[in-house]
Amino acid sequence: MLKKVSKIPFSGSPEQEARLKEIIAENCHDKSLLMHVMQQAQNIYGYLPFEVQVMIADGMDIPLEKVYGVSTFYAQFNLTPKGKFNISVCLGTACYVKGSKAVLDKICQVIGIEPGECTPDRHFSIEACRCIGACGLAPVMTINDDVYGKLTVDQIEGILQKYKD
Repeated sequence: MLKKVSKIPFSGSPEQEARLKEIIAENCHDKSLLMHVMQQAQNIYGYLPFEVQVMIADGMDIPLEKVYGVSTFYAQFNLTPKGKFNISVCLGTACYVKGSKAVLDKICQVIGIEPGECTPDRHFSIEACRCIGACGLAPVMTINDDVYGKLTVDQIEGILQKYKD
């Protein structure tokens, strides 16, 4: 599955950029530390926007294509920001059979974004995932560390309301 690129404009701070440049300077002598630098960059920014990938590529003297290739190959890297509340809907077999696709569709309708996206205010993000190991509670979703099981489409608006400021 292709990773989505964020529609939200990049808004890194000078402090974040300084921290990233410091990490790059400490590791640019060894190109094998690329993933380490990328992990640290994601810790700083919360995701790896294009602008950050360019900084990493330039600072480590590595082609941008390689940085992008690593960021899209490994599931640990995100090209879009995560919201304050990250929703994950299980589409594993047990959940899917019990209606998780309809649950996912309803969530997307309510918050106005698609899987892999973040709301412009960065309040919600949503992703579809494979089995989270709670098959007995199918269909299941998580919102940050909160787990919701045996879901129905009718419950979605009420659950999401709890997370609106």
